[in-house]
Amino acid sequence: KHKTKRVIATGSLRRKAQWLGLHPNDLIVDLRGNIQTRLEKLHNTAWDGAIFAEAALERLAIQNEEIERLTNLLPAPAQGALMIVSRTEDTEIHRLLAPLNNREAAFCTQIERDFLRTLEGGCTAPIGALAKFNGTDIDFSGGLYALNGKKKTELSTRFSAKDYQEKGTEIAKQLLAQGGAALMNEFKSNT
Repeated sequence: KHKTKRVIATGSLRRKAQWLGLHPNDLIVDLRGNIQTRLEKLHNTAWDGAIFAEAALERLAIQNEEIERLTNLLPAPAQGALMIVSRTEDTEIHRLLAPLNNREAAFCTQIERDFLRTLEGGCTAPIGALAKFNGTDIDFSGGLYALNGKKKTELSTRFSAKDYQEKGTEIAKQLLAQGGAALMNEFKSNT
């Protein structure tokens, strides 16, 4: 951990909380706008860096030697997941769309969304989650963070993919019991 204060920009409370947990001496400044506007702001300021969603940079095919992939920050639950919703009774549309379904992505997205829903966090809550297939198992990491980065509750586990249903809910309840409930109450009272 460094001792010099750097200025880092991000528009995400989740990224801010996780970054400050790793680098408590840094100053986080708010960064808003579309990805092009954010990149322009980064190049036109004296900030030391900015944190962007990897998917946004990939979508725009932005590759630069100055970009560093941060593997120690959890993404938002179900970040990057695409879904098509239809009426239950519309069996024809279900049949037509079935080939597009990616079973592994659907399982992981459900786990992450169940995790978020059980924590009762909205899209701005400092909650991270990532479920990934590892052979026939699923690796899951989830966390809940204080906005100032000083407190966190994280949990990582592996379980059989055949047991994926209700896993997000179970893991969230475990996280709440391990101090997450106090963090969620703290977050809700500050917003």
